[in-house]
Amino acid sequence: MLHLSADDVDRALTFSGLVETLRAAFRDGAVQPVRHHHGVEKPDGAASTLLLMPAWTDFNAAGTSKDGHIGVKIVTVSPDNNAIGKPAVMGLYLLLDGRTGEPQALIDGQRLTQWRTACASALAASYLARADAERLLVIGAGALSPFLAQAHAAVRPLKTIRIWNRTPANAEKVVADLVAKGLPAEAAQDLDAELAEADIVSSATISTTPLVKGARLKPGAHVDLVGGFTPDMREADDEAISRARVYVDTRAGATKEAGDIVQPLASGVLKPEAIVADLAELTRGEKKGRESADEITLFKSVGAALEDLAAGIAVYRSLRQHRL
Repeated sequence: MLHLSADDVDRALTFSGLVETLRAAFRDGAVQPVRHHHGVEKPDGAASTLLLMPAWTDFNAAGTSKDGHIGVKIVTVSPDNNAIGKPAVMGLYLLLDGRTGEPQALIDGQRLTQWRTACASALAASYLARADAERLLVIGAGALSPFLAQAHAAVRPLKTIRIWNRTPANAEKVVADLVAKGLPAEAAQDLDAELAEADIVSSATISTTPLVKGARLKPGAHVDLVGGFTPDMREADDEAISRARVYVDTRAGATKEAGDIVQPLASGVLKPEAIVADLAELTRGEKKGRESADEITLFKSVGAALEDLAAGIAVYRSLRQHRL
């Protein structure tokens, strides 16, 4: 069995390549049981969450393929870790042979998640952002921020990348990283002003107060909401939802876990039938993406086990010939 680090994942993947891998994965499908959520109570009163996200190749669709796989991501979310200088989210990805169950690879789960999340957003943008989108605003300067910028740059001709964060110094760190990679990044100061100029707004925060204000969005903008992963978290306000054509990565996940979808559905701002499509429907051509230059589109991502499986397989296939 291969043990693959974050650096191994970086060596194995490219943003444009993984976008196409995810496009094929959503088009072809996989078995995705509902993710498991378990609360883990601690003696000091703090709590962690254990998440299990399984998926496997649909052999009914794959026929006699000998290259099927089973995968499961094991993630812990411990918010109190920040106080001791450790990441709040940690994880591993276990990839197994689909026919024998033999372990094939144990992959750094945090890095795999960063890659697949960013590339899922870029996949959505390939259908929903204007083809001539040049200005990207990334809200949030966490570990995912530089991945989002690079992934969006792989599918649209970006000339300006602005990074906004409540703590400006953290935005500057992301900017320095992106500039070192040759991308045209700058720190942003005025969020409202940036929202009014952006062709693509990509938000990756755990805010419970909306930061993306619909009134500020210009015609033709595309909004990519990545951060909120519970019904209480909210990155965009009701006006952003009501002005936009709304899309999701998976209907089952977004309508149960994402505050940006759950709350507008509960209040009536968003009707279930107004969710135009998910990524499977877009990649299969069953539903349309952007239909006009001036419409506002909005994509909400909560993550799907299919994405982890596709990315894990891509990493394994890229590296096994060098490591076995």
